[in-house]
Amino acid sequence: MRPYSIVGLILIVLGALALVVRSFTYFTTEHVTGPLGFFAWEVDRPHTIFISPLAGIVALVVGLVLVFMAGGLRRKA
Repeated sequence: MRPYSIVGLILIVLGALALVVRSFTYFTTEHVTGPLGFFAWEVDRPHTIFISPLAGIVALVVGLVLVFMAGGLRRKA
């Protein structure tokens, strides 16, 4: 496989994944101390990342162009 087709297939998969999964959440753990400093506990804080559907569509289109361009290059060579 040519490098263009490999990158194109990766972009197609990532674009489809971006269209299916609109957001994902991950958690970080922070150590929080009490008001007087006697007590400490761990707090899990959520962080949500939203993925624009436009980014998925652009990745799909660019991936398809790269795959078809690699196929056209192979026929000419």
